[in-house]
Amino acid sequence: MTTVAATTTATTTTMAERVGFRPSVRLRILGGMIGLTALAVVGSLLLSRRLLLQQLDAQVNDHLEQEVVEMRSLATGRDPATGAPFGADVQAMFETFLNRNVPGDGEAYYTFVDGQFFRASTAPVRLGEASHAGDRWAALTDSAQGELDSDAGEVRWLALPLQDAEGETLGVFVVANFLRGEREEITGVIATSSAVAATILAVAVVIGWVVAGRILRPIREVTLTARAISDTDLARRIDVEGDDEIAELASTFNAMLDRLEESFATQQAFVDDAGHELRTPITIVRGHLELLGDDPEERRETVALVTDELDRMSRIVDDLLLLAKLQQPGLLRTEAVAVEPFTTELFAKAKTFGERHWALEQTAAITVVADRQRLTQAVLNLARNAVEHAGPDAAITLGSAASNGEVRFWVADTGPGVPVVDRSVIFERFARGGDRRRRSEGAGLGLSIVRAVAEAHAGSIELESRPGHGARFTLTIPTDPPGAGP
Repeated sequence: MTTVAATTTATTTTMAERVGFRPSVRLRILGGMIGLTALAVVGSLLLSRRLLLQQLDAQVNDHLEQEVVEMRSLATGRDPATGAPFGADVQAMFETFLNRNVPGDGEAYYTFVDGQFFRASTAPVRLGEASHAGDRWAALTDSAQGELDSDAGEVRWLALPLQDAEGETLGVFVVANFLRGEREEITGVIATSSAVAATILAVAVVIGWVVAGRILRPIREVTLTARAISDTDLARRIDVEGDDEIAELASTFNAMLDRLEESFATQQAFVDDAGHELRTPITIVRGHLELLGDDPEERRETVALVTDELDRMSRIVDDLLLLAKLQQPGLLRTEAVAVEPFTTELFAKAKTFGERHWALEQTAAITVVADRQRLTQAVLNLARNAVEHAGPDAAITLGSAASNGEVRFWVADTGPGVPVVDRSVIFERFARGGDRRRRSEGAGLGLSIVRAVAEAHAGSIELESRPGHGARFTLTIPTDPPGAGP
């Protein structure tokens, strides 16, 4: 049995995989909507039918009791033909009642005198004369009610025996209601309502199909956009319309594409920069190694040169990796930094870069939320840049200040300044300024790292310079950058 069950399950799975049918989201939404609507319609029709039948039953009972009440009232009245009370003359009572009252739809009156059928109103079938029901009604001595089946359908009846002063039954009055007509009317109403509901449901299906298509159109555009995107073309975006969940999905997808495009651009820039900058030291190392001779002095010089170039390559790679990491969100390790002692610490470290006229200009007595290590790296890069480009007699000042929810760190020197032509590219990678005759220890990444650190803190870096009058670099960050947290 286990083997047969396993075989059946495997066959079912194989058939499902072979068919491979999976309804689309649009079809599932429409199916769910149709199912809920149909369930609501069927439920409402069944409930309506039940309520109508209950209402019919109540109305029928009310009509039966009303006819009996009228019969009782007539029995205590006078005979219109003689003007005398009816008394024990039940035949006159029945004649008068049948002549005065017209039965309603589906109603019928039956009268019995001395245990025998007397007269009846027009009825769908004959129940009072020569019938089991008539015999039962004729023999009643107390009021009774009930239901019975007939050729005309279900019948509900109420009987009233009329008695004399001694309690003898003189006659029996029966009012009956044939329910088929009223129930057929209810069935007709339900059938008409069902037809109307089916028409409305069909229209709702068409409208739902169109509306679901319009709602899901941005999702299809997301799919088509995702299929059209390659690692060389990330420029395509989805048009955002409205302000609902679908528009939010499209906006989120566009934001993701922006991040991917920026990430790919950063990756490509990293590859290009690394390939460009590392090619020169590699060529130098290869050339010297290929020409390496047996002379010990020459070997020492070659090893020293190769070691220097390898160290330079290592610094380039470290700086490039740092730049790539700084351009990724959430990589800062922020903490509360007291700016005044932090600035003093930066000044002490900066003075180790070289003999210059150093001065600590100002310190801010405030606390800022920042990545202490990265901020130190950025300010010291500015100080190293000032040492490399200002002369030995230059004055270099460092300081910090706070205002308007921002903290500013600056490094200023009295060197030759930055040429106008270089100011637009000085913060780009591998930019070394106009003085390219002197090879610095860096690879032109220091100021790029400064800008990356500032932007990672939601801040900025600014340059103020006049040729021959030095330069002033100011790094500005908010005291509590958005998203910052230890």
